Amino acid sequence: MKLVAVTVITFCLLAPALGQTNQVMSTQTTTQSQAIRILRKGSKPSQQRSAENFTGSVRVNRLFEAQAPAHASSYLVTFEPGARTAWHTHPLGQVLIVTAGTGRVQRWGDPVNEIREGDVVWIPPGQKHWHGAAPNSPLTHIAIVEALDGETVEWMEKVSDAQYRNAVRTEEPATPKPVTESRPSQKAIGDFAPKLAELTDDVLYGDVWERPQLSKRDRSMVTVAALIAMNRPDQLRSHLVKARENGVTQEELIETITHLAFYAGWPNAVTAIAVAREVFEKK
Repeated sequence: MKLVAVTVITFCLLAPALGQTNQVMSTQTTTQSQAIRILRKGSKPSQQRSAENFTGSVRVNRLFEAQAPAHASSYLVTFEPGARTAWHTHPLGQVLIVTAGTGRVQRWGDPVNEIREGDVVWIPPGQKHWHGAAPNSPLTHIAIVEALDGETVEWMEKVSDAQYRNAVRTEEPATPKPVTESRPSQKAIGDFAPKLAELTDDVLYGDVWERPQLSKRDRSMVTVAALIAMNRPDQLRSHLVKARENGVTQEELIETITHLAFYAGWPNAVTAIAVAREVFEKK
């Protein structure tokens, strides 16, 4: 009986202390789960994506995983030129934040859209689409997705080369110019030939260059090729500057001039190369 009494007394004395210990441990666990976490750069190395769901070289860094009760996760994805995803959908949609380079995104049945650094793309839930880099530029974007019943993506067939090389729609941001600002042709010839300047700015640049059937990049390539063929170095100079602003690279222009040498004549190509060198050395 004495042993039983001692045991009971000891348990009664220890019970409050054990309860306090469990409470402290529970508080510590809750505090740790609610603490700010910092994932340092390079703590999670990039992984090469498999060829099953991608075309070309694609690297992925997992930025963060969903932490209950949240459902969102994020990845930093880098596409080499020409690389892209397969067609796929996301059950709760996806946000892409372009951080570098130039790329493309397309919803099934829609035209291909060009995306650039600083663009933010919202892809609605369940919409079949693909995204990736432009043919001559890498692309890096942050992807944010949410899980539904543990699933974030459903992969489908690959994007064919023909689908990838469809005409690209470029949408320039609407930035109305101040009323007091003179337009390009008004500055150049407005004081001498005001009507010609008006037609150039309103019809050529205000209407033709804004038509959506060709991107401004493609219009620049057509214009540059025509000016090379006609050997118009003065007009070519300004349009090379415009072509560069519209996303045409130095390598593409050099290859265009080289190709045209066989059709427009060697002297025209040599003149065009000299003008192109002058323009690109000033950038």
